[in-house]
Amino acid sequence: MRAKKSIDFSLLITVLILLAIGITMVFSASAASSYIKYNDSYLYLKSQGLFAIISIFAMWIFSKLDYKVLGRYAVLFVVLSIILLIVIFIPGLGYEAGGATRWLKVGPWTLQPAEFAKTALIIFMAKLLSRKDNNIKSFTKGVIPYLLLMFVYFALIILQPNMSMAGSIVIITFLMLFVAGAKILHLALCVAPVVPAVIYLVKNESYRLNRWLSYRDPWADPLKTGYQAIQSLLALGSGGIFGLGLGNSRQKFFYIPEAQNDFIFSIIGEELGFIGAATVILLFLFLIWRGIRISLYAPDLFGCLLAAGITSMIGIQVAINIAVVTVSMPTTGVNLPLISSGGSSLLFVMANLGVLLNISSQIKTDGSRGDP
Repeated sequence: MRAKKSIDFSLLITVLILLAIGITMVFSASAASSYIKYNDSYLYLKSQGLFAIISIFAMWIFSKLDYKVLGRYAVLFVVLSIILLIVIFIPGLGYEAGGATRWLKVGPWTLQPAEFAKTALIIFMAKLLSRKDNNIKSFTKGVIPYLLLMFVYFALIILQPNMSMAGSIVIITFLMLFVAGAKILHLALCVAPVVPAVIYLVKNESYRLNRWLSYRDPWADPLKTGYQAIQSLLALGSGGIFGLGLGNSRQKFFYIPEAQNDFIFSIIGEELGFIGAATVILLFLFLIWRGIRISLYAPDLFGCLLAAGITSMIGIQVAINIAVVTVSMPTTGVNLPLISSGGSSLLFVMANLGVLLNISSQIKTDGSRGDP
């Protein structure tokens, strides 16, 4: 048996490259609007840069902290995350923006409890599913309990409202159950009621219905419901193969609202072209591949499921964000991990990646399984 390996440096380098691209593109996408709104072109750059430093420190801490320690506090994390999701509805504590109450305001900073909820769910499920008595093959004892917890999270998050985040919770839950060995039939039986539930939620809110209708034909209402989708496509199309050049985007000049957030990938496509956009996608694919490899070669089942959950969480966000920006699915508010502006999202993603690095550092090989 060989000694413990060092962390996965290829994963670390990929994360740092994506983070550097994110900081650069946040500045490029926000400089003009930030100057007009706040008389400070560097406002978002300074905020994102500060959170990047804090997030790197968080990643370093969790890369050194034995991931098994997290399992001891799995129940505490779940309870705390549920409390935080409830607290945001208390007047004076929750922060509302864009018609949604999704944040807790702490001084000048805002924290999105749903980001912590995803991490808490992953740790909790990984811990319980890794136990010898997890009963994963049983529908009532091995699947239903996790679905009940998922429903609690889903209900609290959908009330904010935040359907994209609630949907991510559902997908993460099913993926972790699948990786843990749940029967396909059991999962299929649970998926069946999801479809009518989604249809009800879409029809029940006019803005969700309008997003679905505009997705089918954005040009039917180009100045309202289809506006963002059309502007995003114009940005991507304008970039061509090599792009207009860093800083030369036209769509960021108030055509795409808050271009540094959910639609930053369209600015990447406009300024850096197909080459730049494809490079970002390939970097994310490499990151996800390393996460899967770490999961496969993790030293224990808890590490395997934890790595799978973290990788799934990041992969889901990337897939949804790029699908929205390319109008491959209806518009929804999911940012691009490591790239989009947003402090709490960046902090939790980097902390999770630190956990992934710690798992990679504890992988041992005996020659029969190979290196990850």
